[in-house]
Amino acid sequence: MSQNLNAQCHCGGVKFTVELADGFNTVRRCNCSFCRMRGAVVVTATLSGIQIIEGKDLLTEYRFNTQEARHFFCAVCGIYTFHQRRSNPDQYGVNVACIEGVSPFDFTEIGVMDGVNHPKDGTSDGVVGILSFRTVKNHPQ
Repeated sequence: MSQNLNAQCHCGGVKFTVELADGFNTVRRCNCSFCRMRGAVVVTATLSGIQIIEGKDLLTEYRFNTQEARHFFCAVCGIYTFHQRRSNPDQYGVNVACIEGVSPFDFTEIGVMDGVNHPKDGTSDGVVGILSFRTVKNHPQ
């Protein structure tokens, strides 16, 4: 059963709901130049899986390199919210940190996709590594 999750940018200017394509089973990072710099952990939604509730006029789009992927940010706080993928234009990658009650640190292991050698260019097998998070012993949560 699918579920619409509430999501928003940091300042709350952009609010949206997201229906994940396969729950949090699609969690991943990417090693391309842009994703390395923004450091976001993403999950998958279909194009029809995101509904902007508020602040559509605040979304700013950024494209680079092949100009195919469309990355969306809040123009006020600068937070990356989601992007239409180059590897699969029928999907969005959604920043898990924008989803209510979810943190990138909720995931102990995250697959890192090879965006340097992009799958659409036929030079990648997909996952090139695993990013892991372990809580420091006796550290308060």
